[in-house]
Amino acid sequence: MTGSSMSDQPQMSDQTALDRVLADYRTAFEPTWSDTDSLEQVRFCVLDCETTGLDPKRHRIVSIGAIAITEGEIDLSDRLEVLLRVRFNTAATLVHGITRSETEHALDEPDALSALLGYLGDGVIVGHHISHDLAMIDAALARHTDDRLQNRHLDTGQLMLALLDDGAFGAEPGLDDLSLDGLCRFFGIVPHDRHTAPGDAFLTALVLLRLLRVAARSGRNTLAALLRQPAPQADPKG
Repeated sequence: MTGSSMSDQPQMSDQTALDRVLADYRTAFEPTWSDTDSLEQVRFCVLDCETTGLDPKRHRIVSIGAIAITEGEIDLSDRLEVLLRVRFNTAATLVHGITRSETEHALDEPDALSALLGYLGDGVIVGHHISHDLAMIDAALARHTDDRLQNRHLDTGQLMLALLDDGAFGAEPGLDDLSLDGLCRFFGIVPHDRHTAPGDAFLTALVLLRLLRVAARSGRNTLAALLRQPAPQADPKG
């Protein structure tokens, strides 16, 4: 797939294609995963976005990388890499390294969203600090549709906190950094291609594999149990 031109007619065509993909995307959730599904049954779509900044209202997605985990394994045949056209360089270019000139023939936003939604289906979205990625995708969708992402989602940092709260790693696991780099060090994963969407998605998938094994051993062996957050602690002054 190649990026479309800037003229009005291709943009209308892009929108029509996005509308068709959205119809199929909505259908994918009828039915979808149940709370009692085992972790091996679920298709996890581990996702990362590189963006021009942190504000979903002002900034845009530059690239998307995603890779699936099914039956407890990374599926290298089930992955997505999307590069979007960049209108101008920002300070974030120094982080992800993608310049405006490199994206001259990349996808416009509607085509990129079509590719993403077609890939995701009803997969459970996973990412590290995934709320930022979800907000950026929803903001992109809002510019072209009335839809938002419907997928269940899981943050690997939040799952790590939940497992720590469960005592799944013992009393003193020796973890003082919940960043993606910190979790990679904790699990002995050598970081590669950091701050690229496909690279960070793959590293997060490796982290998720470790977390899923720990979760299953500690009794979080269904989708509902995996997504369950720790109960808020009572206020000692209350």
